[in-house]
Amino acid sequence: MIEKYFFDTDCLSAFLWVREESILATLYPGSIILPAQVYNELQKVPHLQAKVDSLKNRGALYIESMEAGSVEYSDYLQMTTFPEDGTRIIGRGEAAGIAMAKHRNGTLASNNLCDIRPYVEKYAISHITTGDILIEAMDAGIITETEGNRIWADMIQKRRMLPTTSFSDYLSSYPN
Repeated sequence: MIEKYFFDTDCLSAFLWVREESILATLYPGSIILPAQVYNELQKVPHLQAKVDSLKNRGALYIESMEAGSVEYSDYLQMTTFPEDGTRIIGRGEAAGIAMAKHRNGTLASNNLCDIRPYVEKYAISHITTGDILIEAMDAGIITETEGNRIWADMIQKRRMLPTTSFSDYLSSYPN
């Protein structure tokens, strides 16, 4: 069975903004699922949409929707409109990714830890971040640590929120 990776807008766009989407296509060929809500958000930036469309046309990425009235969609609505006590409303892209990962037994790819953590823990969803993806790419020989530092710096320059100032710093703080 092929692992499915449900990307939210922030995590995918970190790679799109710096023209490094090939890392994702190489690591997760045919396993990247983009919730329709995320695709809709990315349509607001034409050059990002063009990159997503290119990945889709090559079969590296799939755009999927939730069926209205399904349990998956009910979870999505709850997270975006009337969350349970102790949780807050989150964005449509994050909520769609969480609902799909939960009900389709996949991995959520998101950097928005403060928004998603309560749901990831509650539903015991597998989760990765941009940093985790870059480490996986380095371990697979797709990039070097030096290239990871350049990509990380480029992402920060494009105003992507990352937890450390460099990829090397992230590596040194990463639990082995």
